[in-house]
Amino acid sequence: MTTEQAPPSEPDTKDWTWVLDERCPDCGFGAASVDRTAIAATVRDNAAFWAEVLTDPRAGDRPAATTWSPTEYACHVRDVNRVFAGRIEQLLDQDDPQFANWDQDETAVAERYDLQAAADVVPDLLATAELAASWYDRVGDAQWARPGRRSNGSIFTVETLGRYHLHDLVHHRWDVRWLDPR
Repeated sequence: MTTEQAPPSEPDTKDWTWVLDERCPDCGFGAASVDRTAIAATVRDNAAFWAEVLTDPRAGDRPAATTWSPTEYACHVRDVNRVFAGRIEQLLDQDDPQFANWDQDETAVAERYDLQAAADVVPDLLATAELAASWYDRVGDAQWARPGRRSNGSIFTVETLGRYHLHDLVHHRWDVRWLDPR
């Protein structure tokens, strides 16, 4: 395995909060139709999907030089689950928290997603998905409306953050549809 940095993927500079109100034209995900009681199970199901995809010998292959491999997407999904678990914890433990900024592209470079071995990613991905899902499992009926915000002013509730989280997971599954075993 080379230590030379793979060409970067295109930085994602979009504000994806619109997916809370509109169906994603790419992956087809409709956040508004998600039953909040299904969030935890969907996070777990998504992790099982990645565990299966990462057994494919092509999981480390990039379909194009600047498009992540399934393994790189799985690293991102692992880290998304970790970040969202922390944000749900903040929402449940603090009044109107402001979430720390997270630069996903910086994380991909710093963590060398391009050098990760698929088999090594699976245990952490499953663990972070379970951590996030367990936070959603803890949410009581009255807590789904607890607010928090990003530094750009976007306001989320526990429920909308969960739906936003799911779009990220579903969208990245769509990103690797060329390798989808299901």
